[in-house]
Amino acid sequence: MERTFRNIVWACVLVICAGAPARPQFTEAPPTPARRPTCDPARLNTDSYALTTRAQAAIVNDDRLDWWDGFNVGTAFEALRDLNSASSWAAERALSLDEGNLLAHGILARQYVVMGFDGVRAQHEWRTVFDAGGAVVWTATLYDVDTKSYFVVAFDREALRVYRFGELAGSFDTRLGIPRFPGADRDRFWRAWGGCIEGNARPEAIIPWAEVREIKAGNWVLYFKLTRPVRITSDRSRKADLNEIKVNLHGATGSIEVHTSRDPIDPWKVDVRTMGIGPLAYQERVRRTLVAIVDPAGRIRLPRASRSAGW
Repeated sequence: MERTFRNIVWACVLVICAGAPARPQFTEAPPTPARRPTCDPARLNTDSYALTTRAQAAIVNDDRLDWWDGFNVGTAFEALRDLNSASSWAAERALSLDEGNLLAHGILARQYVVMGFDGVRAQHEWRTVFDAGGAVVWTATLYDVDTKSYFVVAFDREALRVYRFGELAGSFDTRLGIPRFPGADRDRFWRAWGGCIEGNARPEAIIPWAEVREIKAGNWVLYFKLTRPVRITSDRSRKADLNEIKVNLHGATGSIEVHTSRDPIDPWKVDVRTMGIGPLAYQERVRRTLVAIVDPAGRIRLPRASRSAGW
């Protein structure tokens, strides 16, 4: 809780917030915005826009872990919850300042699904984003392409689009070979993070929903099975031709289960095993929310998922 409030302070330091109260947590869908949401900063409240770009950059890049946290797996779970809570708070605040901020709607569409907050509200935000021509965006790892590269996966009303991380972030640093998120000066990336991807950004793949025949939920990934193969190249020039995209959408983590058993001969001898269990409920929320909007006819197959320690 202490870390959550620290990140709220981060956002407030960056932006001079107006006196309007934060947006309430609805259990019913809020009314449609009075005007069509937009990405254009010239038409948005300045503080609202900053809360969905510069403030998001500060929240995501805040260093929540130190060296000692490597000895306590639970701190990583807490840090991710902290990030998601702070990101959602800043976007809700942005929306209270300007209901026409499409970036705020895009962030909340993602975050409400990530956090399992409110299904009705989440679907309302997805529809608002799609109706305005925006996208709901995640950073992701595509394990069948490159385990050490990030991608940006965008869902819009027409298609699933995959971008290289560097296409939107520009040049970036790495830590232990893994990409680091850019700073607040990379407006192009943080606008994309909110679902406003510039038209000149080149996607690695554009997959119309008519070419997605099945979405399977795994413990750690979603499997998008396609009617035709696509070629995807990473920032490290790794390439793969795929007719199934195995994608880990960043934002949720699983849990650690500890199993113990005693030796029947020597009861003092205890075997301790740990098992990582993926966030299956999160994968289910993503695919169910997605198909409710892009596939109302139910054409895309949704095989039943089961909880296990595997993918």
